[in-house]
Amino acid sequence: MLYQYRAVKDNVVEERTIEAESEDEVVDYLRRHDYFLIHVRSSKGNAFGFLTPLLHRITRRDIVDITRQLSIMMVAGLTIVQGLDILKKQQPKEDLRVVIDDIEKQIKAGNTFSFALRRYPQYFSNLYIALIKSGEATGKLAEVLTKLSDNLEKEQEVKGRLKNALIYPTIVIIAMFIVMFIMMTFVVPKMLDLYKEFNSQLPFTTRSLIFVSGIFVHYWPIIIIGTGVGTYFLLTYMRTKKGKRMFDKVMLSIPKVKTVVSISALVNSTRTLSILIGSGVSILEALTIIVETTDNILYQESFRRIYKEVEKGRSLGAAFSNETIFPPILVQMTVIGENTGHLDETLMRISHYFETESELAVKAMTTLIEPTILVVLGVGVGFIVLSIITPLYNLTSSFK
Repeated sequence: MLYQYRAVKDNVVEERTIEAESEDEVVDYLRRHDYFLIHVRSSKGNAFGFLTPLLHRITRRDIVDITRQLSIMMVAGLTIVQGLDILKKQQPKEDLRVVIDDIEKQIKAGNTFSFALRRYPQYFSNLYIALIKSGEATGKLAEVLTKLSDNLEKEQEVKGRLKNALIYPTIVIIAMFIVMFIMMTFVVPKMLDLYKEFNSQLPFTTRSLIFVSGIFVHYWPIIIIGTGVGTYFLLTYMRTKKGKRMFDKVMLSIPKVKTVVSISALVNSTRTLSILIGSGVSILEALTIIVETTDNILYQESFRRIYKEVEKGRSLGAAFSNETIFPPILVQMTVIGENTGHLDETLMRISHYFETESELAVKAMTTLIEPTILVVLGVGVGFIVLSIITPLYNLTSSFK
């Protein structure tokens, strides 16, 4: 009989199918090979078994929710073990329930909360673990969990705002290309067949449309396959460091998009840096975590250079001033924060400022994108209509 299992080994989650006589045999096999079992089930008779990993997958939203719930319970006076036990009992997802149960067992065995979290790096980032560790060291774990949940929710909010702003333009652009393909391959050729019976000279626009339409008619399978293959290789290249760097560089060269991307990166980095420093993490360790949690490679490179400058003894504000990618207001506010001894509070204020600017930048970009798409769509439709109507008008005029 076939069994599907999900297990962790060397901090890597594996999802595979194995043949065995019983479920106990699968469990014994995994334990002998040093796997930590998450779940195992029979794959027989499950027509939608391929959906199981998606339905039970632990998402970032799940981590945000359990962090918020745990912080509320600890503020109310519950211990970390009691909080985890409650979370485990009310958790509907089996995978997450198993993870929480293992973390609880690790703490009961005498390990720290941060040590238990390190067993699941695919779910808990270095930032998450560093903050929990600092909270344990200072005895302010409940306060740190509250800050951490606020930070995770803010990150989700900023990313969600940007994604929502791009959903409409993306759908319109894809639909536009699909309609253009159908028109040029199946509709326009039949309409242009009418002019083949006449020997009159066709306008340049019509001849251009016939030429392009002919390419689509004769080579549409190659166009579809080429588009698919090209998209696959492009996405694969984008996953490489070189491709990601090129993409980030392009994004930071487009006027309105540049503002949105840069401000979004600054919102996350300044807020995270503020929370880390305020929680007792050293500046050097905080910068190391910022490098790991920043999505934009150009900003990662800047923070690496800043780390080296601070390591040599320079102040954070002075190190920021050498990087042209950071706005002057960030440099000035960082210097003020260092001089007053309230760097964490100052960085949080500048983060709120960048968050407001981010909302305005997203609205400005959306306002610009929508009419631009409509103009391009209008020009394309107008060209097709003009190319079809002009010869018909000329023929009608010649009969008079």
